[in-house]
Amino acid sequence: MKGIFKYMEKIEIKWLVQLRLGLIVLFLVSCLEEDKLDTPVSEVDAPATDLDKYIDENFVQEYGIAVRYRYDEKFVDPGQQVAPPKLEVIRPMLDLIDEYWIDVYADVEGGEAYFRRYVPGEIVFLGGLIYNGDGTVTLGTADAGARITFTDVNSIDVNDEEWLLRQLHTVYHEFAHIVHQNDKLPTAFEEISASGYSSAGSWFNVSEEEALIRGFVSPYGTSSPNEDFAEIIAFYMAEADFFDEYITLEENCSTAGCEDRNAGRKLILEKLNSIKEHYLKSTGIDLDDLRASALSRL
Repeated sequence: MKGIFKYMEKIEIKWLVQLRLGLIVLFLVSCLEEDKLDTPVSEVDAPATDLDKYIDENFVQEYGIAVRYRYDEKFVDPGQQVAPPKLEVIRPMLDLIDEYWIDVYADVEGGEAYFRRYVPGEIVFLGGLIYNGDGTVTLGTADAGARITFTDVNSIDVNDEEWLLRQLHTVYHEFAHIVHQNDKLPTAFEEISASGYSSAGSWFNVSEEEALIRGFVSPYGTSSPNEDFAEIIAFYMAEADFFDEYITLEENCSTAGCEDRNAGRKLILEKLNSIKEHYLKSTGIDLDDLRASALSRL
């Protein structure tokens, strides 16, 4: 079976999950861990327009990234439906990728070298969300460490906190997988909250609060140690209120629920510290510096 990373948003007609930013969604990430990092990328067409020339100079030649913005059904699965991207949003999306991903790594010591070494060879833009036959909506995908697909690019608005957060979660989550694929997880990481993991097929039955109590930043993080690792990095990188939500203990606890949430926060802090230590050792990058670079742009 061909391995595919997917970062998805599942919207059920009968029930929804409220996220902090007022966004009513349930994030679904499905990343198959047998994926290889050396999946070949198809050849890039010769530049034909000013936009193509810009892409060729600034992405293909500079980083080895092919940018696919012309709609092709091969980028969606059979039965999926999605709107094609509008031409006028492509350059703004490239600017967004420059500012919130490439420049974030370039800003920190060792970041540019790491980015150039492991950046996926292909970026795909799709105009809308991918509507699947089962009622789910795909936010974005990352295939075998070689391609990241951004959806809903026609709605681009960097001032829309919810839209921007979805894009940043996609790219930070999927790029985080490269760390453990190359250097495994931190030692004993999966043991820190071992009893809290669910499974790929049942994590969506876990509420946001239950995930926190178990020591996870999201229900999806409970699906596996690898997803737990990637979710913590994505949330840490993209969310300014990370410490308030997931680390800072509630004071004057007088209920069991409060004590349980604080116990979960202690587990998250333990995992975060192990990730930061492992990240620095394996990549040479200080994750705190990377987060500061990312948040300075929000």
